[in-house]
Amino acid sequence: MPAPDQGLDRYDVAILAELQQDARLSNAELAARIGLSAAPTWRRVKWLEAQGYITGYRAELDRRRIGLGVLAFVRVDAERNNAAATRALEDAIRALPEVTACHYISGAGTFELHVVTTDLDAYSRWSMDTLFKLPNVKDIHTSFSLGEVKSGAALPLAHLRPTPQR
Repeated sequence: MPAPDQGLDRYDVAILAELQQDARLSNAELAARIGLSAAPTWRRVKWLEAQGYITGYRAELDRRRIGLGVLAFVRVDAERNNAAATRALEDAIRALPEVTACHYISGAGTFELHVVTTDLDAYSRWSMDTLFKLPNVKDIHTSFSLGEVKSGAALPLAHLRPTPQR
């Protein structure tokens, strides 16, 4: 396996690409797709996991099929009074199952949240009963998704220039 500062070779990049498309591949299937035998493929996957390139495996669910019809993008403006208050808000946001993603953002606002709820009434109740009561929240601004064009996409890997084969 390469050292963390050596970069990834073509097999490592191929493993990442294949697992992004189908994380349920058996090691034998993965090995066949990338052109290695099973043992070195397994060692490479374990190395990619240990180095943090692969951070986990999960099933991708259709939110509508499980009754989560509303996807909201919520900009949260925080009081920027001190680092401890901001950390408390971060911790509170992480604990909310309705928040599927949260990012620090540039421009107006402090955080951008992706929030799912069953319907608009549920979002309204959640925002009043939960979001506005979080520590350090000054204001919120919500936009609703009117339809998904793309979601759950694999990360692009073309920018990775594989190192020479070992």
